[in-house]
Amino acid sequence: MTPKEEFIEIYTKYITRNGADELLEWLKRTDFFTAPASTKYHCACEGGLVMHSVSVFNTMMEKHYDEETDNIESFAICGLLHDLCKAQFYKVSSRNVKNEQTGAWEKVPYYAIDDQFPYGHGEKSVFLIERKMHLKIDEAMAIRWHMGEFGDKNSNSISLAYERYPLAVKLHLADLESTYLKEKGTSAVNK
Repeated sequence: MTPKEEFIEIYTKYITRNGADELLEWLKRTDFFTAPASTKYHCACEGGLVMHSVSVFNTMMEKHYDEETDNIESFAICGLLHDLCKAQFYKVSSRNVKNEQTGAWEKVPYYAIDDQFPYGHGEKSVFLIERKMHLKIDEAMAIRWHMGEFGDKNSNSISLAYERYPLAVKLHLADLESTYLKEKGTSAVNK
């Protein structure tokens, strides 16, 4: 099963609230399923964004899901959609790189940022999701603060969000583990 197929299977199985179908159709019209997850780090390859999204969901389920206290729909929404802000965000460009063996300069492709809607990171994902499907407060907080101190440096707000919304902590931890441990070596781009 491809990451796109796995994403759609998880999405349609667990995300059933009003607007979910419309949001999925919108995703299919964007580059979400072909975009990279980063410019040169984790999953910097075609389809890397969907690969990362599925990895975060699976990590959340494996490490942090408690049947008695957690909601699987919320886990699916947060894991699969936390980086929705990266759809329509990257473009393939080229740059000259010196070939170490021949000494000749060669054009090589790379991912460049082309942010058409500079609204932030987590907050942009929340905004885009909410245009089609309503989020619960804990889901919005989790997606907004999933980057922790890597994004916004507002420590007081991050601490309050993590203290009040365990889902935010679980998403942050799953995102970190997926990015730095599970997805190591997934970049098709030389740093």
